[in-house]
Formats: sequence, structure tokens, C-alpha cells
Amino acid sequence: MTKLIIQIPCLNEAETLPTTLAALPRRVEGVDTVEFLVIDDGSSDGTAQVARQWGVHHIVSHRRNRGLAAAFRSGVDRALAEGADIIVNTDGDGQYEGADIAALCQPIIRGQADIVIGDRGVADNAHFSAPKRMMQRVGSAVVQGLAGTNVSDAVSGFRAISRDAAQRINITTEFSYTTDMLIQAGRKKMAIATVPVRTHAAARPSRLFKSIPRFIMHTGITMARAFTAYKPLRAFVGTGSLIAFIGLLPILRFLWFYAQGDGGGHIQSLVIGGALLVLGTLVAIMGMVADLVAANRKLLEENLARTRRLEDQLAAIHRASREAGPETGSALKRKDAA
Repeated sequence: MTKLIIQIPCLNEAETLPTTLAALPRRVEGVDTVEFLVIDDGSSDGTAQVARQWGVHHIVSHRRNRGLAAAFRSGVDRALAEGADIIVNTDGDGQYEGADIAALCQPIIRGQADIVIGDRGVADNAHFSAPKRMMQRVGSAVVQGLAGTNVSDAVSGFRAISRDAAQRINITTEFSYTTDMLIQAGRKKMAIATVPVRTHAAARPSRLFKSIPRFIMHTGITMARAFTAYKPLRAFVGTGSLIAFIGLLPILRFLWFYAQGDGGGHIQSLVIGGALLVLGTLVAIMGMVADLVAANRKLLEENLARTRRLEDQLAAIHRASREAGPETGSALKRKDAA
């Protein structure tokens, strides 16, 4: 039995949430069960109560606002605990067309993808301003290069994730999960697909960021952290080599004047060049150490994925035990122990 859970991270979405929920599909081809999950990220307007009134199956509540990335992580953890085979993430402001969730899930249902990104057609989307379209295109191009993927709308929050992919992805950023997830998925050789999706005009200004410069800064930091974590050797050795090369220039300058018999007046070039050369070497060595740490992190992530699979098996046994009754449940447990 295939279960789809549609999760909606929310911050003060009591007004727009009913419209979003009404547009979500109740049935999807290839899926046996469709359930809804709302993550109330410290709302003060009764978002969780509205979700209950609309019959949302699962609700996760944060006592205070922890940010979109934390809300996304909480939703994925709860969806996995509830036995989701496919997790779809959408926004609570009604930006995305709920009917497109069916198309979003199909590549996963057919076994063609681990993660599916809803492509909003940024280049000609009438709901985006010209600066936003340009920013999205540039950001997506950078993510494509860092992740080694071909995703034209890297920051789209409308995406579907298979259970296996959700268990292997570990979001580390505190700002937005979108680029972090793609860089991780690309480096872990997951199959990533895109499908065109429809969007609606924004019902309110974004609560994720207060200004474009702030968004660019935080997204840049997120991408740099993710790339450094998964490609430390390239990041640090490349930077160290550049610093060392720059340090060679003043040293060569000193040697030139020294060969001309005028080295005494250019000692400062030798000092500066030597300092840069040492700094570049130290940065390169840091890259080697970071590469060893990255290799250890891969082992830890693999162990974490295995632990999650074991938890899935135990949860499945407990669910079967509850459904089958006390006597049959005990027999199931004995059989599994054997």
C-alpha cells in the first residue's frame, strides 16, 4: 500500500490555509492513501486550530518560530514516522496549484526519480517580478553547478520526495532547505526530475526573507556551506592554491630585483609573499583534514539511514500488531524475533 503525505509548513496561515487545503487532491493515481500534515511553526493566529477544523490528519506544532528549514525537517520526520512512501511539500499561502501534485508524484511512483521539483517556469512566470526572475535564474544556475544537476528552478519549494531519499537527506541549514537538499541529492547521486507546475499570484509578501539582498546573502551562505561540506578538498585546496599563487608573485618580484643587485630595498615583497605562501599551504592542509571529516560524515549518514530503516521495520511490526489484535500481534513479534 502506497501512502502519500502532503506536508504544509505554516506561519500564521489561518486565513489562507483553508483555500490551500481545499485545492489539495484527495486521490492520486498510483497512491492508495493520501493524508495531510500541517507544521505550525509558532503561529499566533490559530493556524493549528484551523487545520484541525479542516480535518488535517497530522499536525506538528512548534512552541516558537524556528524557521522554514526546521519546519520542513519536522514535517519530514513526522511523515516518515507515519509511514509515508512519498512526501510532497507545498506552501500554505496557495502559491502552488494543488492539482499538480498528481503530476509531481508520477516520476517517483514509476520508479524514475528520488526527488521531483515543481518547475514554475521562472523565465516567463507572470507572477514573478523581473528582479525575482533574474535572481531565480542566477541562483538555479549556481546550484546546478554545485550539485551537478539540471534543475532550472532550484529554489522551488513545491517538490516530492521518495521515502528512501527523505531518509538519506539531512538538512543542516537554518534558513531554507531547498538549495541544501539539491546539493546533497546531487552529490549523493540521487535521481532528480522536474515537472512543470502552475502557480498563483502571491496572497501576501514572503515571510521567508524581508529583502532581496538578505535572501541572496543567506542563500549564498547556505550554498557555500553545503558545497564545502560535500567537496571540501576542492573548496579548500583550490582556495589555498590561489592564495599560494598570489604569494609567489611578490617573491618573484623580490628575486628579480635581487638578481639586479637591488634586493635590499624589496625585503617587504619577500615577507608578504612568504606569508601568503604559508597561508595558502595551511588552507590546503585544512582541506585535506576536512576531506577526512567528510568521509567520516558519509559513514555516519549511512548508519543514520540504516537506523531509520530499522525503525521503519519496528514501526511496521507494531502497526501490524495493533491491527491484528493481542494474540496475533504476539505471534508476529515472536516470528520477527526468530
